[in-house]
Amino acid sequence: MSEALAARLNSPGISYHGGVALVLMAGVFWSSMGLGIRMIEQANIWQILFYRSIALACFLFVIIAIRSGFKPLRAIHRAGIAGVIGGVGLVFAFAGGIYAIQTTSVANAMLLFAAAPFLAAVAGWIILREAVRRATWVAMLFAIIGIAIMVVNGFATGRLVGNLSAILSASGFAAFSIALRWGKLEDMLPSVFLAGIFALLTAALICGTNDFGFTVPPNDIAIAVFLGIFQVGMGLVIYTIGSRVVPAGELVLLSMTEVLLGPLWVWIFLGETAGIYTLLGGAILMLAIAGNAISGLRHKPVPII
Repeated sequence: MSEALAARLNSPGISYHGGVALVLMAGVFWSSMGLGIRMIEQANIWQILFYRSIALACFLFVIIAIRSGFKPLRAIHRAGIAGVIGGVGLVFAFAGGIYAIQTTSVANAMLLFAAAPFLAAVAGWIILREAVRRATWVAMLFAIIGIAIMVVNGFATGRLVGNLSAILSASGFAAFSIALRWGKLEDMLPSVFLAGIFALLTAALICGTNDFGFTVPPNDIAIAVFLGIFQVGMGLVIYTIGSRVVPAGELVLLSMTEVLLGPLWVWIFLGETAGIYTLLGGAILMLAIAGNAISGLRHKPVPII
């Protein structure tokens, strides 16, 4: 039975349309971060990270165990130094993301998170000597303009630190992506599990040395656990499965549901709106991302298995 379950998770045998549905659903899970953080009553960034990381690490350990035929340590060890580097990058992504949402608008933070693919493209060009298409350079120019509009507006409205934290988060995700490509790792889950462990230890150390403590309202713990299991963990699991049958360029477009839905949830449930500069800069950034993804599909179509 264990072997059958592992085979099901590793080779689910889904269709292209099923893969698209899973990637879209992953974006829905990821988009819950802004609403979740907004509903936190008292916990600070490190307390949220501590409880979310416990839930994330435990959840992914179970998934990795099942996928590896109940040999999780072997699968985690196989991630190697690339998995460790990627995990460290995600610690910055996790912490920066939480702080950004606490200190700037959800729309601003989510849109700036979306800059990660462009940061990864530049880092890949510098570190891995990967070629960057001309269309990507043009798209990055427009992305920089969009980001600049949001960051400058953040300076004017006193939200500069939050915007910079969002860019730090995007940089952490870019580092994670580069580490996986450098190590030629096809499975991202062990590296994300390591990120959960590293984030857990980092948050515990900071909470302990700064007298923040670990006592927070049960509501905050429940939300942090939900974010760890569903927002990050489940989102990554179903994205990993769906990405096996969906071309890379389409993955970028489909996962944009996270950026579009994140601000929508806080508007519907909490009445939080976005400013004109956020909408303008975000629109330019999203058009740059969409244009780059579409040009990639036209330039080098990927066969659908």
